[in-house]
Formats: sequence, structure tokens, C-alpha cells
Amino acid sequence: MLQIKELHASVDEKDILNGINLDVKPGEIHAIMGPNGSGKSTLAAVIAGKEEFEITKGDVLLNGEDITELDPEERAHRGVFMSFQYPVEIPGVTVTNFIKTAINESRKAQGLEDMPASEMLKKIKEKADLLNIDRKFLSRSLNEGFSGGEKKRNEIFQMAMMEPKLAILDETDSGLDIDALKIVANGVNKLRSKDNAVIVITHYQRLLDYIVPDYVHVLLDGRIVKTGSKELAYELEEKGYDWIKEEVKA
Repeated sequence: MLQIKELHASVDEKDILNGINLDVKPGEIHAIMGPNGSGKSTLAAVIAGKEEFEITKGDVLLNGEDITELDPEERAHRGVFMSFQYPVEIPGVTVTNFIKTAINESRKAQGLEDMPASEMLKKIKEKADLLNIDRKFLSRSLNEGFSGGEKKRNEIFQMAMMEPKLAILDETDSGLDIDALKIVANGVNKLRSKDNAVIVITHYQRLLDYIVPDYVHVLLDGRIVKTGSKELAYELEEKGYDWIKEEVKA
């Protein structure tokens, strides 16, 4: 699904990623953890194609295709979805209209006609019911006046509708209470399949109580320095990152 080979990236001529290697297969959930400034969000942004980050070396392959030169929209059309730590508000555009436009733009990029209205409505109903989303929520302006939990519920709904091959959740648990956290985790777990993959970027082990990853990777100074199971997340919660820093030095 996703292969990252010796990835180096910088922003404003400052090196952030210093040789990332990562292999994410269909059906897997990978958690990326690390202290502030380690490069977690930069890695997410580079995979998604945010333009302020420059890839100076290495490859990012999605299903065998090199996507390093593709813009964010082209990557999205190929099945990359990214949730943001701080989603933008779009007054006057409802949740439903936004998702209709996104789906039809993606279909157009693939040479397909717009999804028939009846099919779109059926899909919206199915995904809303799956995620326990009230229909009134879908008629509200996108993220306007939304609580943290509502913004995350909306992102998970978008993910459900777009059915991406690769979903990247960038610190999606930041600032969430336990109920909002469960909304995110429940959505991810319900949408998980053998045909898609998820990368969860987080500071905290608590999200991984609800989303059980296949692998946990520790990022330090722009490199993955340790990989393990969910148990590694518990160890980090208990000990912090200093022991890994010492291990790397040794």
C-alpha cells in the first residue's frame, strides 16, 4: 500500500525528516509516536503532499506509484485522506454539500460522471447511521461552531464517505475529551477493512486503548528509531522518551 524509502524532507531549508523508512500494508493500522518536534506532523504533511515541505531525498510510493511529485488533490484522488489537527470552518457550506462536491470532484478526476443523487443520498444515510450521526448535523455549516468532538465526528464521516485507501489521522486526539476520543476510535474501527490502511499520529497512548495498532513506531529527530506492538505505547506512557534517546545514543 504505502512504501516510504529513505525519506528526507525540509521546510524553510531546515531539515526535519532524516531518512524515514516505513512499509504499510493493506488492512494495517500504524501508530506514529514521538515528542514535540520529532517530525510526526511533518511526515503526515509530506505523505499528503503539503507544498511547504520539500522532499530532498527518498521516495513515497502508493500502491507502487511514486506520488512525490503529485499535488494534494491528485493524492486525494488516488485514495489518500488526511484529518487535520485544526479543521477549517466554511460558513454557508453544509457538511452534506461539502462531501457531495468532494466525492464528485474525485469521480471527475477518475473520468467518472457525478454520483446519481439517489445513490449519494443512500450512501450518506448508510454512513451516517453507521457512525450514529444525527441527520440535523449534516445540514450545519462545515465546522462552524462545532465542538472538538463534532469536528472529529465530521472528519470521520468524510473518511467514511470518501472510502480512502490510506487514512492519516494527524494528532486527531489532541484536546479531545474521552467521549470525543471514542467517536474517533469507533469510526476508525468500523471503517477498517482488508483493503485500506490507517496511520495514526499521536502523543498519547490513550487513543491506542480504543484503536489497536498493528505497529507502533517511535520518531526521534526525524527518524524512526524503534518499532514494536501496542505494548511499546504503554512503555512510552510509563517511562517517557528519555530511555529511547539513551538507547539510540548507545
